[in-house]
Amino acid sequence: MSKPIVAIVGRPNVGKSTLFNMLAGEMISIVKDTPGVTRDRIYADVEWLGYHFTLIDTGGIEPDSDDIILSQMREQAEIAIETADVIIFLTDVRQGLIEADNDVADMLRRSGKPVVLAVNKTDNFEKFMPDVYEFYSLGIGDPYPISSRSKLGIGDMLDKVISYFPRYEEEEENEIPRIAIVGKPNVGKSSIINRLFGDNRVLVSDIPGTTRDAVDTPIRANGKEYVFIDTAGLRRKSKLKESLEYYSVVRAVAAVERADVVLCVIDATEGVTEQDAKIAGIAHDRGKGMIVVVNKWDAVEKETMTMEKYKKDIRSVLSFIPYAEIVFLSAMTGQRVPKLFPVIDQVLENQTLRVATGVLNEIMTEAVALNQPPSDKGKRLKLYYITQIGVKPPTFVIFVNDKKLMHFSYLRYIENKIRESFGFEGTSMKFIVRERKENEK
Repeated sequence: MSKPIVAIVGRPNVGKSTLFNMLAGEMISIVKDTPGVTRDRIYADVEWLGYHFTLIDTGGIEPDSDDIILSQMREQAEIAIETADVIIFLTDVRQGLIEADNDVADMLRRSGKPVVLAVNKTDNFEKFMPDVYEFYSLGIGDPYPISSRSKLGIGDMLDKVISYFPRYEEEEENEIPRIAIVGKPNVGKSSIINRLFGDNRVLVSDIPGTTRDAVDTPIRANGKEYVFIDTAGLRRKSKLKESLEYYSVVRAVAAVERADVVLCVIDATEGVTEQDAKIAGIAHDRGKGMIVVVNKWDAVEKETMTMEKYKKDIRSVLSFIPYAEIVFLSAMTGQRVPKLFPVIDQVLENQTLRVATGVLNEIMTEAVALNQPPSDKGKRLKLYYITQIGVKPPTFVIFVNDKKLMHFSYLRYIENKIRESFGFEGTSMKFIVRERKENEK
């Protein structure tokens, strides 16, 4: 089941990034007093009382001039309304209530999405409570006094946030595989969906639900049903390039969270870019099935750029996802588009593939015999036992004598040996290393 998404919205300098960093548990954002500092990491995994959710920081699109603050705040609110399950509306008790807060509160109220109103910089509850009460006039429920810096009031606020999460155990999980199409603006995401949709008339009924489902397309092909999640969705008119890039990353986070397999679309005429890597990284972080789709292949001069050379470039820039499948196609001509379905099916199968414990241990024993484990200060790593504990992505536990001796490179070596035997194409694999004393059974 996908994790709920919580977005933080608010004016510049109300402390969005400080709150984000505190909840994320590490200094992810660069906090400066200057509004408009761009940051790479805008989402993080957060856990509270056993509930896991994805937190999105909308600080990335803060303007640096007063005249566009309101329009940018509206844009942030729109993104949050569209992508989040719950919105934290952050205000500042020291600056008090201003017109921009009212304007955004109106939008949030009309959206029908759950909103938790947090009044930040309340370092002294006794002193500031009369000022906190002023925020009741926004009409979006009780204001929660908090201080991101002093970590005050955070628990009460988070209790309110998780109270809005759906209780998943009561829901029937939908078995139809979800495929997210992500990528930079204008790489042809919608064209691919239209082409797939056109070739495979839909027999599946529309899926009810949230605003986000407005861009879900049910498709039936080869007797199977799929739901495609298109992040192109609404066309965003924005004067700021950063805002557009930021927006596409937020949309990607929201879509990837709900997907089983992610199609990361690249424009063949542009080649693979840093923004592509950023978006692919989101799917990799989330352990999703992964297919790199090179669109507009018909527009590439074949003499100078062969498929093999292009694949090499992709593997080089996206070196962190060597397992990803690569498909070349043209949404415009329809060339190779039907080939997507068999690849998607294969990746879905690999995401849920289970390997018997006995077989895994044979592979590991052979791997250790071929390449001795690393040692440090006379102590050598010993691998006792391996077993698979989960799928989506395939997850394994390895028991060893000393976790510190398990270098990343040796873990990658073990992973490659398992892949040599079972493929696992298109899916990441997760390894958990646990220590066990030699005489423990």
